[in-house]
Amino acid sequence: MERISHQQFDAQDVITKYPPQLSDRNKQIVFDISSPPGAGHSGTISFSRWNPMALPETVRRGAARPDFQLRTDFFDYGPSPQDSLIWHLNFAHNDLFRFYGGSLFAQDEIQVAEHPVLASLRHGLLDVGINPLTVENGVPTPVLAMGVERRCRVSTDMNPDEGRPSGLYGNMFARASADAIHRATEVIDPPTISNIIAMEAPPYGTGRYTHEQLTYVLTTAITGFSAARLESLEKIPDVQTSIHTGFWGCGAYGGNRILMALLQMIAACGAEIDSLVFHSGPDSTEYHEASRLLDGLLPQDQESNLERLVSQIETFGFHWGTSDGT
Repeated sequence: MERISHQQFDAQDVITKYPPQLSDRNKQIVFDISSPPGAGHSGTISFSRWNPMALPETVRRGAARPDFQLRTDFFDYGPSPQDSLIWHLNFAHNDLFRFYGGSLFAQDEIQVAEHPVLASLRHGLLDVGINPLTVENGVPTPVLAMGVERRCRVSTDMNPDEGRPSGLYGNMFARASADAIHRATEVIDPPTISNIIAMEAPPYGTGRYTHEQLTYVLTTAITGFSAARLESLEKIPDVQTSIHTGFWGCGAYGGNRILMALLQMIAACGAEIDSLVFHSGPDSTEYHEASRLLDGLLPQDQESNLERLVSQIETFGFHWGTSDGT
């Protein structure tokens, strides 16, 4: 594997020099709660951007690794166990964190609001001449950010008593009252530490998925997952790598939920990840169907030719879904 760039940033220095530029009133409220004047930001952020790796000829699904886990909730960024490093996906735009300061509050923007130094990191990268791109000239270039403080949690669920009858996700966030934002935002003290894998899913397709599109998704995911495993092992030899994900690319981009879950499972096998934790939200129907398909395509303790797997999946005739408008 080959890094395009690798740089470390002191969290306090970068957020002091490049304070987040927030055009949305409610985003400013969240930031003011999580990072009031004089707040200290600790740690060193390790940024890396990766060239796409050549896909392996075969993938193996071990009897115990990857360990696939389903959670019918959303990211909570729990602490890493002693023998493991946890990574969380950022469902990225190709221009990393570009829309963090605007009114939208989808997965990417929520993550930046709760980890405010990510906004400053974008400006720090630009200032030193590093392109914060997760895709360049049509080629996936996943990004990792390791050691990022999570300073608050923002509740996005529907709760009329707290002033969010329609929730705060997506376009609802900008419509909420200031009081509702205050009620929804809880400071994490002391902050917890998160590790982020930012990668963009293919956007806005139509019709049946092509062989090329399936290969592109696998290239992106196997590269991002493998980079996380490598970074984990460089930090702590023999540590296990756990990746938390969900229906990546299935909101605004309209990806097929069954297919994108299935391809991430195969990518976890190809990248030799120790565990893949899938956060489905309350409806896990598509995850269970993806898991059933995986059992048929790649049973436990078996190895398969990856190109043949892609061809088999292509025959299933998966179709693109519809953007949810967020």
